[in-house]
Amino acid sequence: MRITYITAGAAGMYCGSCMRDNTLVAALARRGHDALLVPCYTPIRTDEQDVSQKRVFFGGVNVYLQQKWSLFRHTPWFLDRLLDAPSLLRWVSRFAVSTKADDLGDLTVSMLKGEHGKQKKEVAKIAQWLASDHKPQVVNLTNAILSGMVHELKRTVGAPILCSLQGDDIYIEALPEPFRSQSLQLIREHCREIDGFIATCGYYADFMAEYFAVPRSRIHVVYPGLNLHGHGGPRPQPNGRPFTIGYFARICPEKGLHVLAEAFRLLRSDPTAPRCRLRVSGWLGESNKKYYEDIQKRLNEAGLADDFEHVESPGHDDKVRFLHGLDVLSVPTTYREPKGLYVLEALANGVPVVQPRHGSFPELIEATGGGVLVNPDDPADLAAGLRRLMDDPACGAELSRTGKEAVHGRFHADRMADETAAVYAQYVR
Repeated sequence: MRITYITAGAAGMYCGSCMRDNTLVAALARRGHDALLVPCYTPIRTDEQDVSQKRVFFGGVNVYLQQKWSLFRHTPWFLDRLLDAPSLLRWVSRFAVSTKADDLGDLTVSMLKGEHGKQKKEVAKIAQWLASDHKPQVVNLTNAILSGMVHELKRTVGAPILCSLQGDDIYIEALPEPFRSQSLQLIREHCREIDGFIATCGYYADFMAEYFAVPRSRIHVVYPGLNLHGHGGPRPQPNGRPFTIGYFARICPEKGLHVLAEAFRLLRSDPTAPRCRLRVSGWLGESNKKYYEDIQKRLNEAGLADDFEHVESPGHDDKVRFLHGLDVLSVPTTYREPKGLYVLEALANGVPVVQPRHGSFPELIEATGGGVLVNPDDPADLAAGLRRLMDDPACGAELSRTGKEAVHGRFHADRMADETAAVYAQYVR
């Protein structure tokens, strides 16, 4: 099958969606499909081998200039290619945090207008390139924010178009009005032209069916899978170190590090609890440094500076070593997480998890048997869940064993690729 998967770069940061997309397309290629990963906005960033094409469509510089000044809506395409150079896009990505919310909302609405928006030239570029060069049998958009191109792709390329659902509402709900309502209405209109959808868990399929006004029967569920290379080796013995609680995800308010830090403080304030420490790693962007520093300050004021450690966002091998040094992982998101890749990564390395009872987490815990569920946004209940594993090593060992076996047996990239290809096959004529 000739497959074009259109993903979205995340302005230089590690992003769970583009990492999942990269893993999926690499696995599809290994399974014998002619699979192409096409980045938009910026090059993607992943801690595995990047299999995406070097050419970036809807380059962030061009998209922004065309939004602001009409001159750039008529520049020749060869000039646009210079502004779409991956090195330039990586450099300007460092300044993306300064973009105003109103500017982002106006740009989102224009992009969703597709061939009728200010970026219509960019829509024509990707449509003509796919029609003449790759001629895909199926096109998959990484999210519905990209759906402004759907009508032109169907007209020019003629292939069925599917859309992955893996966090669209989080972005849309962050937009100010009136852009939020306008964006949602445009996406709902585009969804009528999209042939099918793939959600990353049953909860999100149910939620997005209502959110985008799509019949639930048009949404397929394919759970994420990991490239297990490097995962699952023997873990070092604790050798007398304190019980280690870990956090591995993007450091930002919505991922809930502040909830975990408060649970850690509560644990350490209990004189009956064994000693424990908190180790944190993951992408920390400039816009979230104050958030992290406030958490660090509160823990320092509680006298916990010596038992709190931040490890710089690592590469793949360092990530595995970080996970091997944990006794439990918790990423207590304040939103309903649709994927939970960090849960699978922890379990793949024999690290049990304690997660909030919402989003994809109940499904992942039920399917793997590798963790404990607690009340969302409740540091006291999170502390109780962590304490359960601290006080019962046998329980932690059992969760570790069953979780690891489940991930290596079911939640791997080849299974994800085979199930995704089976969905595609239903639409390919």
